[in-house]
This record gives sequence, C-alpha cells and structure tokens, in this order.
Amino acid sequence: MRRTLAGFLAAALAMSIALPASAGEPEQRSDPLGDLITGALTGSVPGSVEYRMKATLYHAGAKGIRALDSLGCKVVAMRTLAVDKSVIPRRTVVFIKETVGLPMPNGAKHDGYWYASDIGGAIKGNKLDLFSGQGASSMKPLMNLNLATLSVTKVGEFKGCPPG
Repeated sequence: MRRTLAGFLAAALAMSIALPASAGEPEQRSDPLGDLITGALTGSVPGSVEYRMKATLYHAGAKGIRALDSLGCKVVAMRTLAVDKSVIPRRTVVFIKETVGLPMPNGAKHDGYWYASDIGGAIKGNKLDLFSGQGASSMKPLMNLNLATLSVTKVGEFKGCPPG
C-alpha cells in the first residue's frame, strides 16, 4: 500500500508521547516531532521570530542612495535589506516568503533570503526597505508584492558582507 506524504504527516501529527504525571497532576502530553512537523508545514521554525512588516523599495540611481550599505559593504540587488536595527539587528539573515520565486538579476529564482545590512532614516519599527538593483526598472519584479504586509522571519546571522 502506497502512503502519501500528507498521510504520513497527518499520522505523525496525530501521535504523541505521554509523559508520566506527578501525583495529583493531570497527565501531560508532549509531541516535539509533531511540533516540528507542524512548524515546517506552517512555515515557522521553532525558536524563529516572525513579523508582519510593511516594505518599501529602493534602487541605485535614486536620490540619496549610495553604493555601500551602512556596514560599508556593496549593496546587492534583491539581497540587501534596510531595517530598523532596534527591531532586526544588522547582520541578520531573514526569510521573506512572499519573495520566493521572484526573478533575480542573474535569471535565477529568488530563494526568499535577504540580508539586513543597511539602515535608513525613514525605516522605523516594523518596516523594511528592499534593495532592488540598478535603476527604477529593477523594482518591477517586486511591484506585484503586497508591500503592506510581508512575512519576515529571522533565520540566522552573517559575518562580513552579504553574499553578492
């Protein structure tokens, strides 16, 4: 009999591990495997922090935009992210699920990973600024996103400069 992935996951979620109850306490149930599977299905990883954030776009060639980010690194199209460092610290790798599959400048598909290496005077609170690349036309792939609410998850940190 052939099992589907959905059937396997449903069965895994239904299982739980019973822990012995202390005297006078009701039996507690824990299912760390199920929690991990549920997290993977919903797009959250245990221990990760998810935000709903508003985004704006910026590009090279616009007034006030420099070729280097606030770390002194070269800004990277479709990778550099300007943040409020009190919300998302610089050098944080974030995953923005709405950007998965967008076209990259090299023709590849975006994997959703962005690098918080820049800050901006107008970036306050739960707001991001996504660097699209050279010229206003570079913003075109991002124009179909609902920039009012993006799902942003901190997934790690990086050292040095963001990958190019």
